[in-house]
Amino acid sequence: MGAASFVSPAKAMSRSNSKQKIIFDTDPGIDDAMALLFIQKSPVLELVGITTVAGNGLIDTVTRNTLYLKDRFGIKAPIAKGAGPALDGSVSPASTRVHGENGLGDILIPPMSENTLDPRPGWKFISDIVRQYPGEVTLVAVGHFTNLAQALRYDPDVVKFVKDVVVMGGAFGFDGYLGNRTPCAESNIYGDPIAADEVFSAQWKVTIVGLDVTMKLPVKFNEIDQLKQSNDPACQLLWAISRKYVNYYRQEGLDHIYIHDAAAVAAAINPALFTRRSGAVRVVTEGFARGETIQKPDDRHYLISNWDNRPSQSVCIDVDSSKLKNLFFETILKK
Repeated sequence: MGAASFVSPAKAMSRSNSKQKIIFDTDPGIDDAMALLFIQKSPVLELVGITTVAGNGLIDTVTRNTLYLKDRFGIKAPIAKGAGPALDGSVSPASTRVHGENGLGDILIPPMSENTLDPRPGWKFISDIVRQYPGEVTLVAVGHFTNLAQALRYDPDVVKFVKDVVVMGGAFGFDGYLGNRTPCAESNIYGDPIAADEVFSAQWKVTIVGLDVTMKLPVKFNEIDQLKQSNDPACQLLWAISRKYVNYYRQEGLDHIYIHDAAAVAAAINPALFTRRSGAVRVVTEGFARGETIQKPDDRHYLISNWDNRPSQSVCIDVDSSKLKNLFFETILKK
């Protein structure tokens, strides 16, 4: 009899389902809004929950924005309010220069009641939902990774119930792409590097979609104008909030924006769009290199290594940009 192949607990428990279940951990954010509509309109994804986390804005702001987008996009999935401060207690300033004072391009947003929120904190919501659907839920995280790290701390066995984890974050220097918060750190990682290090070191499968690939996804200003020309009010809303985004990049001397968070969603939909490198990943948690992400490739060995005895994770190092952008626009523009 041949050797038995190993089957992960998550896959062993997985039940067949035509759609992939998603929990979206997010900090809206203009590109978060684009990613959220991408999920909502995808014929192969089922949004089973949203957790909010600080990042592009403070936690109260991004939670209000998520409630607003849920209403405007016709989303039925519940929202749970997640973490504000990072694990070390620090609070990052809002990214108002890019996303506006209110996080959604300074469009008019009415007051939104938090009474409709799921009463559980974000980490608890994640833990409960993945246990409700063992082996079926992919976590797509596009803000700070605080909620995911808290779920690991409070419920270490959560890793057994998650199908996959896909994150937007990090910068590994491929093709010269470095950090956007510091020369070595991408913003999501910099905002809570301890959380990122714990998430990458946990015994679950993580796909890391960093600046190495998202910076290869420029979307021209006239391509974004397709949203305005759509008859779909959700697309027209995306166009309206993207004006701040467009102006920011125009002031930077560019003729395009980037769809960072949508790239993580695309990785959940079609992993074949990306070229990857496998290896353990660590994050610098303090000092001037705070937030730097460093991978030890599986085929490299060192006498001294702080990457030993940690799981091999998948870092995206290249992307079929034209196919990804086609997937994005074909999905969100459909009626």
